[in-house]
Amino acid sequence: MLEETEARRRILERTSPGSVIWVPLELALDQILAQQIVAVMDSPPFDNSSMDGYAVRAAEAMVGARLPVVEGIQAAGVDLGLELKPGEAIRIFTGAAIPKGADAVIMQEDVDREGDSIIIREGVELGENIRVRGGDVCAGQILSRRGEVLTPARIGLLASQGIPEVPVHSKPLAHIITTGDELVEPGSPLLPGEIYNSNAPMLQTAVIRAGAVGGVSHAVDDPAELREVLVNALAASDLVIIAGGVSVGERDFVQEVLNELGVVTEFWRVKVKPGKPFLFGVHPDGTLVFGLPGNPVSAYVTFSLFVAPVIRRLRGDETESTSVGIGSLSGLAEESMHNAGDRPHYLRGICENGRVRLSGTQQSHAIFGLSRANCLVRLEAGQEVAPGESVPCHWI
Repeated sequence: MLEETEARRRILERTSPGSVIWVPLELALDQILAQQIVAVMDSPPFDNSSMDGYAVRAAEAMVGARLPVVEGIQAAGVDLGLELKPGEAIRIFTGAAIPKGADAVIMQEDVDREGDSIIIREGVELGENIRVRGGDVCAGQILSRRGEVLTPARIGLLASQGIPEVPVHSKPLAHIITTGDELVEPGSPLLPGEIYNSNAPMLQTAVIRAGAVGGVSHAVDDPAELREVLVNALAASDLVIIAGGVSVGERDFVQEVLNELGVVTEFWRVKVKPGKPFLFGVHPDGTLVFGLPGNPVSAYVTFSLFVAPVIRRLRGDETESTSVGIGSLSGLAEESMHNAGDRPHYLRGICENGRVRLSGTQQSHAIFGLSRANCLVRLEAGQEVAPGESVPCHWI
């Protein structure tokens, strides 16, 4: 069996970011920048008022001074080209360009208006209430670096520079294939011995959450049908994710069919629990193939450990490493935890306020406990953890 870190290293070595495409800002949320972006202009692009009030010369706006208000109001929008002469004031509003000759804006709350004049109740300092050109961003300044995730705030920053679209790596296309005669789609009636297919919607949404586009197919335990489904999936996807059928049982046909289709299996067992029968292979056209265990918990854990990092790498995340996700947080155990096995065990847990407890039954079919979990707790082979001891885990 391959060690977990070595397995992830070998997978990521075969993975590189997808092609660069340009997308409009409204479609760029949570995508990863493929190129550095620099400012094309100063921001603010001109000196402007941060308050509603009056443009003045600070030295003239002393307490008790009376200043005549000239005709013309400078509001936000087109600069009227007003010029402030000595001893005068000009009405101005937030965001408006500062008139020539003014060096401060006094808030309207700090004056009394009497006819065509204002009387200063509280003085103002040089430059007060003026947002200076380039005070936030200077032309040529780096706005966002390659590899950064585009958040709403970063998108707003780019929009403030008049940038309508950004370069990102194209979303990878993933195809999920579930296998098994016993699986029935939710909403259909069950016959004795059948169960609902939970892997398909669980893995499809996990794929989307990781940043890929996910399609789904199902194949019964028949080599011919599995072959047809796989041929179509391999031709149209960057990665194919198969749930079930990767072990060595009489009804497990995945490895056999993959071999027939030219997929080179890099490895198919990993020293981790749950999820030992995990397969990774590569098709001659470069499509990555992952075979996950059929039990829902095992499928989700192996997806989180080995497939999600690949999707993020394909999207352009350069932070991914062979230890991705491991020990990304830690918490103090609220209960005893132990791993009597000979391989690392990922327990499903709940981490709240720095404390970790198990989320329920830890068997590989127990999807309720998985549904309550927000993290995986990693215990080494033979490790025992007492209440109050620190345990490594990562969010799911």
